[in-house]
Amino acid sequence: MPGHRASYAETTPTVRFRSVRTVAGYHSAVTESDLTVAVTGPTGTFGFGLVPLLQADDRIRQVVGIARRPFEPTDHGWSKMVYKRGDVRDQGALTDAFANADVVVHLAFIVVGGDPATTREVNVEGTLAAYRAAREAGASRFVYASSVAAYGFHQDNPVGMAEDWPVRPADLLFSAREKAELEQLLAAEVTEDGPDLYLLRPPVVLGPHAVGAKATVPAALQPATRLLLALARRLPLFAVVPEVVLQVIHEDDVGSALLQCVVAAGPPGAYNIAAADAVTLVDVARELGFLTLPVPARPARVAARLAAKVPRLPQPAQWVEALAHPAIMDTTKAETQLGWTPQVSAVDAIRSSLPD
Repeated sequence: MPGHRASYAETTPTVRFRSVRTVAGYHSAVTESDLTVAVTGPTGTFGFGLVPLLQADDRIRQVVGIARRPFEPTDHGWSKMVYKRGDVRDQGALTDAFANADVVVHLAFIVVGGDPATTREVNVEGTLAAYRAAREAGASRFVYASSVAAYGFHQDNPVGMAEDWPVRPADLLFSAREKAELEQLLAAEVTEDGPDLYLLRPPVVLGPHAVGAKATVPAALQPATRLLLALARRLPLFAVVPEVVLQVIHEDDVGSALLQCVVAAGPPGAYNIAAADAVTLVDVARELGFLTLPVPARPARVAARLAAKVPRLPQPAQWVEALAHPAIMDTTKAETQLGWTPQVSAVDAIRSSLPD
């Protein structure tokens, strides 16, 4: 749907939202080889999607994994990786870790955190420090995992947002506000002699490493969570669920998109990525084992907008704003310019995230 800017209809999308774009004069760098790739946050959900692909790709000579806590790369079969201890808030540590990097992939980010000041230091200041260190090290490319949340959850957002739709801070959700701010700050950092900037905007990322990485269930709630899921699979438990439409993506598909950025398969810039199909919260509840009573999405969205206006909501509760308006992206640019195609359906992505 070239130039699609339709208002939201309270139904599940059954088609892809498309717009056609071409880039004249761009020459792919996929023939590059012998690359050293530095990755911050390699053991998170995104890292487990990307690093196995770097490990298997003959164009990648070495991977440098930067994290605050020690880990053993060979425990995951990552024989190409060298571990470097470093905090993204430490410019000197980053400069040292990036010293021989041709490409820097920045994945370290706190989604659900504690102290807001610390979260901002890691997310905003740490990301800027990583880009500046990559520039100082002479890296050719800087790949950053942004989010659909950078668009915000505004009522005038179209269904099928393309990359030329403006990123705007959300009204409340702290991580969405930081994602939008960071995209703008990073764009301002780019210079002719600095690394090319690649931004990926995925929706909710699912897969076998989704729980236990950036979306950890608190230890005190884990027994109750496991019990609830077990009961839902064995007993006829009902759930009243709004028919809210959303996009998701599997961690492996995020990894393949990151790899395309690493090897510069397309021009620098922002790319929307998502599974080829959309789902609803009703689909999610059914996959969890609940018998569902679907309710129209519109009342749920009104309630979410009202809830988002409650002052001093704790960080986890701020995610209610994500239900206030659909965040559905057009992924054509990633497919046509980056040469990326999602391989895992939205439903299979949900299933892969569930405990056995």
